[in-house]
Amino acid sequence: MKKLNLGAGKINVMKGYVNLDVNNYPGIDVLWDLNKTPLPFKDEEFNEILAYNILEHVNYVPLMDELYRILKPGGKIKVSVPHFTSMESYSDPTHINFFSYLTMSYFVKGGIRSYPFMKFFKWNAKIIFQKRIIFPWNYILEWFVNLNLNTIKLYEKTPLRIFSAMDIEGELIK
Repeated sequence: MKKLNLGAGKINVMKGYVNLDVNNYPGIDVLWDLNKTPLPFKDEEFNEILAYNILEHVNYVPLMDELYRILKPGGKIKVSVPHFTSMESYSDPTHINFFSYLTMSYFVKGGIRSYPFMKFFKWNAKIIFQKRIIFPWNYILEWFVNLNLNTIKLYEKTPLRIFSAMDIEGELIK
């Protein structure tokens, strides 16, 4: 099973993965700018791709088409991005994109809109809230928000957003 780790950086180099980054840190296997396509991989080369805290830094629409190309049928792209209500999403000056739960659903066949880049079979995800003893309501809010798509939409479209989420974590399945 071949696996790719996008944007490994200094501290997220993972054993058993092809580690890719724009900077030549120790443990990086492929030096590449993800804003540049095509990626230097063969069609359907990977079973799994990690995209943890990287899509907010790059022009991800053409990148998603490339990730689809290099992912084997049935393969998964594991995604983690800051939720648009998170202070982390807009306080980092290197973030050029903002994400809601519905953002990745635009890449799924039969999804919200009809775009040519809609190719993936499924988007499974949840919204993550910061869980600390000083924020006890976040445990309940995370459970409630992630009950189903309607409760996620309720959270993202109403003043419930005053309780900011941290991240969106999920998988796109080819």
